[in-house]
Amino acid sequence: MATISIFDVLGPNMIGPSSSHTAGACSIALLARKMLGEPARSVEFTLYGSFAGTWKGHGTDRALLGGIMGFSTDDSRIPRAYELAREQNLDWHFSCNETETEVHPNTVDIRLTGITGQVITLRGESIGGGKVRISRINGIEVDFSGEYHTLIVVHKDCIGMAAHITSCLSQGEVNIAFMKLFREARGNKAYSIVEFDGVLPDHVRQKIQEKEHVEQVMLIRI
Repeated sequence: MATISIFDVLGPNMIGPSSSHTAGACSIALLARKMLGEPARSVEFTLYGSFAGTWKGHGTDRALLGGIMGFSTDDSRIPRAYELAREQNLDWHFSCNETETEVHPNTVDIRLTGITGQVITLRGESIGGGKVRISRINGIEVDFSGEYHTLIVVHKDCIGMAAHITSCLSQGEVNIAFMKLFREARGNKAYSIVEFDGVLPDHVRQKIQEKEHVEQVMLIRI
């Protein structure tokens, strides 16, 4: 039987008027920042649906910028996001896509460039009550919530990769909550996404990275 927490009803601790348009937006952008793994140099936001319709009125713009700068949903600096982004020499751009309608109504695409030139793109959806879903990374369809510590392994789709990842995690005594694999096509680039409990020892991440055909290992700490 499914249960619901009182916190699901009340919503998250947050700055702003809307758990969907403010807290959810901030959470998506913060996940993007954690996946990038370094301070951002520039960011482009494309807003869809109700995000596009109410983005300034509900503070979605400030929440997104705040998340990119590493602010959590209850950070009192969010209302000053524009000012602080200028101080950090962060370039940003917002655009609204009102023609693509086959998306969740609270959807944002983020293209994020780090200070070393590293680029990541993702699509996030704010699904209500401050909860979010990441549905696309670098053009590949994925699905994870960001509610757990998350390991994202980018690799070639080949035999033995899932076994390698789970073996490394087992040796590091990491308890897996969920694990999913997404790929462009058979034999092409794939994303193994592992949501887990506890702490990921640094040597485990390094061991996963050492495997042939592993391109990148991203870690989201919650």
